[in-house]
Amino acid sequence: MPKVFFPYGKETLELDIPDNRFKAQLVSKMHHYKAPKSPEELVREALDNPVGSPKLSELVKGKKKILLIASDHTRPVPSKAIIPPMLSDIREANPDAEITILISTGCHRETTKEELIGKFGEEIVAKEKILVHDSNTKDVVNIGKLPSGGDIVINKLATEADLIISEGFIEPHFFAGYSGGRKSVLPGIVTRVTVLYNHNAEFIDSPYARTGIVDGNPIHIDMLHAARVANLAFICNAVIDADKNAVYVVAGDVEEAHKKGRDFLADKCQAEAIPADIAISTNGGYPLDQNIYQAVKGMTAAEAAVKKDGVIIMIAKSNDGHGGAEFFKTFVEEKDLKRMTKGFLDTPKTETRMDQWESQILSRILQHVKKVIYISDAPDEMVKEFQMEPCHSLPDALKRAEEILGNPNATVNVIPDGVSIMVKRVEN
Repeated sequence: MPKVFFPYGKETLELDIPDNRFKAQLVSKMHHYKAPKSPEELVREALDNPVGSPKLSELVKGKKKILLIASDHTRPVPSKAIIPPMLSDIREANPDAEITILISTGCHRETTKEELIGKFGEEIVAKEKILVHDSNTKDVVNIGKLPSGGDIVINKLATEADLIISEGFIEPHFFAGYSGGRKSVLPGIVTRVTVLYNHNAEFIDSPYARTGIVDGNPIHIDMLHAARVANLAFICNAVIDADKNAVYVVAGDVEEAHKKGRDFLADKCQAEAIPADIAISTNGGYPLDQNIYQAVKGMTAAEAAVKKDGVIIMIAKSNDGHGGAEFFKTFVEEKDLKRMTKGFLDTPKTETRMDQWESQILSRILQHVKKVIYISDAPDEMVKEFQMEPCHSLPDALKRAEEILGNPNATVNVIPDGVSIMVKRVEN
């Protein structure tokens, strides 16, 4: 009887699954990948050998104002390994440079000082100028149009900088294809106007707006264009393992370096799945499982690994609750999922609602299965508003899934980290 372990916040849950019911454990090869060097050495090597770009130490010469875009509290970027050498390269080449670190929250809540210390360490927080982007700020500038027609309205700091660079990490993304690279700008430091247009229902509904796809992906195309127009000149992005440590690092051009990182990751994180009656997934634990909003990402992996009218068991601590006021409001106000989806698709791009994309994808998942059983610390009533069934233990969730299916021998696929893997559905 296989014992499977699942990350839950900063803890671990476990479950015994009978051999005759256990179909597959879908795990990215990255979980077992052993980096040839330490994270710090990998970062140093990447900075010394940029892809499609001069070295950072060359780019900063003669530049007065340098904007370093950094990820927020919802992203497990190994910033303690990335940021110090980037700052060192800047100051060694240009001691008089004025450096501002801008936290790219997109439309997320503000990152707290405690979270900044956890991300960078006390010394950097104490010594560096760090500002947190607010997607509702009035200090913005319109710098042009997206290929799809939307306005690129960006934090004014980006237009005042002589050089823009960024850190980040690359993982599968459930509608942008991959995280990292161009996402530092869009959605990172643009206003809600631009984010909402880019995340419109037509684009989310596109068959190309899926995990691991960038070619033909309208969301990616807009994002890359925005990064170019904003003059994002240099990135340093990591691929991470299950312990959130950098195991591969790329630096250089926002497109070329990111592609090199994507290619490395894609080779190691794809898994084929024959759908099972039940699929169990997580959001990889802290920091990505702090709310229901983020947990939709891990559910998309389960969606690809479960039969039509099967059951998904989603494990996400969700100690921050729903994670999106409009996301929650949508499910409170509309109980008919088909009508909800039609309403999204009928909404013009310029009128996209906040969090609409997350609601649209969750609605799609809920219509694919009989039920999503949700294991979390979120209030039960909140979970029920999302048309999911709350539960607080894995054995109880598995038993409940069997009851829903009317099958005590229902087969099971397990995905210990639903955001680190690209699941390819393979029908019998």
